[in-house]
Amino acid sequence: MPRKSRTDAPGAFHHIIARGIERSDIFKDNTDRNNFLNRLGGIIKETNTCCFGWALIPNHFHLLLKTGDMPIATVMRRLLTGYAVSHNRRHSRSGHLFQNRYKSILCQEDTYLSELVRYIHLNPVRAGIVKDVKELDKYPFAGHSVIIGKVNYDWQWFRGRPLVLQFTNHH
Repeated sequence: MPRKSRTDAPGAFHHIIARGIERSDIFKDNTDRNNFLNRLGGIIKETNTCCFGWALIPNHFHLLLKTGDMPIATVMRRLLTGYAVSHNRRHSRSGHLFQNRYKSILCQEDTYLSELVRYIHLNPVRAGIVKDVKELDKYPFAGHSVIIGKVNYDWQWFRGRPLVLQFTNHH
């Protein structure tokens, strides 16, 4: 039986999570993390997808994306396939890197979206990668450091400006 297609539409918000197969690390070092972010940034700019939040954890990642010119499925296929191929080549491995297909949760409530940005950006603290928010301020592998202006990724929606989210409900 074919799996159900994901719900998507221009302007839809998606909380996306992808884990390493058997919960193994998908980011072994900063070279892996930077490779992933460079791919993500390029695809986001090419497709007019908006990224509102993101965090890289060794064995998974979170993204909060708003559908742009291409369906989220196309964006994610390009991102995950390209990253997996380069990761496998770099680490002399073969086979699947990601466990199952990525999880995509459609978000519709304005208040939930603001909380979701916070939740995603605080993941490195909860995972013990950084000890507190003060360290998170300097952590370059989550969108929080962009919000406060410590790191600049020109593909993150607000590009260091204060977080002012404008959402519309999608039915």
